[in-house]
Amino acid sequence: MNLSEFFHMGGYAAYVWSSYALAAVVLGLNLWLPARRLQQLKKTLRRRAQLAERRA
Repeated sequence: MNLSEFFHMGGYAAYVWSSYALAAVVLGLNLWLPARRLQQLKKTLRRRAQLAERRA
């Protein structure tokens, strides 16, 4: 088996590689979205702490 045959996947390359691509996108989103949400929460908490300090 040569490299070209491997990437062709016996005629199923479109299905196999699109599945890998979709899995990579989902895994990327599973890393990126929670990190973004954490940054938003930290920003909100900092803002609330500053408001509480001004009121005190």
